[in-house]
Amino acid sequence: MIARLRRSLFCDALQTLLTLLSLGCIALVLPPLFQWGLLNAHFSPDVAACEALQGRGACWGVVAEKARFILLGRYPDELAWRPMLASGLILGGWLAGAQGWLRGTRLLVALTLPPFLAVALLGGGFAGLTPVLTENWGGLPLTLLLTGVGMATALPLGMAIAYGRRSGLPVVEGLLTAYVELCRGIPLVAALFVASFLLPLLLPDSLGLGMLERVLLAIVLFASAYVSEILRGGLQAFPQGQQDAAAALGLGRWQIQRWIVLPQVLRHVSPSLANSAISLFKDTSLVTVVSLYELTGSLGLALAGDAQWRPFYLEAWLFIAALYWLGCLLLARISRRLEKSPAPR
Repeated sequence: MIARLRRSLFCDALQTLLTLLSLGCIALVLPPLFQWGLLNAHFSPDVAACEALQGRGACWGVVAEKARFILLGRYPDELAWRPMLASGLILGGWLAGAQGWLRGTRLLVALTLPPFLAVALLGGGFAGLTPVLTENWGGLPLTLLLTGVGMATALPLGMAIAYGRRSGLPVVEGLLTAYVELCRGIPLVAALFVASFLLPLLLPDSLGLGMLERVLLAIVLFASAYVSEILRGGLQAFPQGQQDAAAALGLGRWQIQRWIVLPQVLRHVSPSLANSAISLFKDTSLVTVVSLYELTGSLGLALAGDAQWRPFYLEAWLFIAALYWLGCLLLARISRRLEKSPAPR
């Protein structure tokens, strides 16, 4: 252990200097932060006790007081088990992938199926489940649902776009290139505004697309453009010799793609796909601008109408930041697992 630390932290003069500077910054920042966040902190939901701290300690009581609304939004209290179960299904799939408990097709199913089950579970209207309007969905389940459904749908769509741009058909290539460049040339918030306010004017009322459906459509189309470029880069870098060898063995065109090309390409581009998933996970906070209240939006609603707890917004935002960090950590670990194992077949 000592030899390993010496090689990684003190291998040369520059590395030693950076290590000492980092240790100095930690020694300077960590003690007061530890004292504010733990030693002097108040954890029970007592406004008077939190005000008495006068900033000398954190008031984590705001998290205890507002946790239900922050995590579940405006979902009915008597049906709270449904968003909790929906979140557990999605996070369970992420955790299974991060820990390496599932591999191959099982991992693919664990990552893609739970978000669609969460949609059915939150919406209800079957098997005796009370219907709940999408306007009441929010908090952590909505954040996970937007991320899960967005990536699960954007991956096959992006794959189709990537193959279309390599098809050699000028019209198809031109249209798909224009679509990708358009999506990459506008911010996600602009796509959300178009889907929320312009799309209803262009589509017939008979479709009955609500705000959540239109936002999901915008997220999927936006994410698929970036996913397609990642996959197209992986396809272009794939050695032509392996495809020629597979063709010489008698494999057809689609068999080569299914059994030879795609498994290796998906494994090689998994870090970039994970980056897209992490970016999408954080970018779901933008849906607040179109009145969908995920984690950050639910926190804003929770504090907006409560003048007593509003001064302690910093602690609430740190709680939200910790949730986002944990989600990004799980997605990053899934990527590292995929790098070290065969791609789904």
